[in-house]
Amino acid sequence: MFLSVFDMFKVGVGPSSSHTMGPMVAGGLFLEALRSAPFRAIGLRASLHGSLAFTGVGHATDRATVLGLAGFTPAEYDHGRAEAALAQIRDTKEVVPEGLGPLRFDPKTDLVFDFGPALPGHANGMILMAVDAQGDVILQETYYSIGGGFVLTEAELASGEDVDHGTPIPFPFHSGAEMLEMARTSGKSIAEMKRANEVSRGGSENLERGLARLWEVMNACIDRGLAQDGVLPGGLKVRRRARGIFEQLEAERGMNLTAPHTINDWMSTYAMAVNEENANGGQVVTAPTNGAAGVVPAVIRYWLDFVPGAVGSKVPEFLLTAAAIGGLVKYNASISGAEAGCQAEVGSASAMAAAGLCAVMGGSAEQVENAAEIALEHHLGMTCDPVKGLVQVPCIERNGLGAIKAVSAASLALRGDGQHLVPLDAVIETMRQTGHDMHEKYKETSLGGLAVNVPNC
Repeated sequence: MFLSVFDMFKVGVGPSSSHTMGPMVAGGLFLEALRSAPFRAIGLRASLHGSLAFTGVGHATDRATVLGLAGFTPAEYDHGRAEAALAQIRDTKEVVPEGLGPLRFDPKTDLVFDFGPALPGHANGMILMAVDAQGDVILQETYYSIGGGFVLTEAELASGEDVDHGTPIPFPFHSGAEMLEMARTSGKSIAEMKRANEVSRGGSENLERGLARLWEVMNACIDRGLAQDGVLPGGLKVRRRARGIFEQLEAERGMNLTAPHTINDWMSTYAMAVNEENANGGQVVTAPTNGAAGVVPAVIRYWLDFVPGAVGSKVPEFLLTAAAIGGLVKYNASISGAEAGCQAEVGSASAMAAAGLCAVMGGSAEQVENAAEIALEHHLGMTCDPVKGLVQVPCIERNGLGAIKAVSAASLALRGDGQHLVPLDAVIETMRQTGHDMHEKYKETSLGGLAVNVPNC
């Protein structure tokens, strides 16, 4: 299956790509099915299952589902318009999606959190229904939010998501080994191969414009996060810290007393700025998920601000390389915390960022693959145990540490010649196996780990 750079990086809304963006997308897909149906529905219902139920409130899954059924999309999300729509839906007990007219929907009774067993296809399952005047279900579809904002119907999941009916791409690598072999035989870098694949599907102009937009949104998210303070929503009373740390670092610039390891604080505060914005429901770029959205932009910003010779014109090379690695992880394992724990989210993001940094600093394809391998290997086994189901603790700080690991991994890889013992493919497969074996309570349910050992208020 061809995974575009715009699949791995999507402009969306916080706090979660799988629990917020995915359900919103699913709502839109159901509306499309309803628009083409030969009958007219009177009302809608929804049920959330598995991780979507257990951590749904903390991840704003209920809000996202309602907004999706009202016609909102993650890429064009407007917070003020969404708040007004939610208030109106609560008052009128109906949604009015374009082209369908008013449909009965009372969020209190028509949206159900099912805390029983998860649906069989994936930990993030939801069922959307349309009913007639008698309340009988006349259209029903099961959707799975499989991470990173990707959504599949039950039939699509059962048939295999790796089916690709698009135009053949020039470099169809599905593993790290294939990627390196194609790089050797073609003489191209990973970014050059990824660029050729993207251009074959969407054209050069769309690619350049889209990549510029991704970095614009990422960088703006960092800047917004560095300018905000206060307490994040959700009840944990977590204080925003990025602005305070940033102001301290700015005041210390040029002081001879500053310790060399302070550079880690810069990386952390850039990442935390993004994830504080994400936790607040702001606009972010999935990279490859919302919960891990701070790692890649933080490493890019660190590179631009602190590494001699860094130039903004090479940001597309960083993003394309990172997307190539992220695609391998998603294709061969998972980027979903509900499926494989946080190793699949921050671990994947760290591998992507390490690869991107290694590439723009002159690394060979072998060194890039090594950088990704080092970063992912040292996230293996990481659980997803958000306190109170919020994408705040430990998620915000974890992005900072993921960025630091990414830079360290890239640096280690650049000190070598690309030859190493453990291939990236072996680490990805190990991550898949570890996620499969991991107890469900450690996979974004808030039923284990920090979520039960830290007071929720």
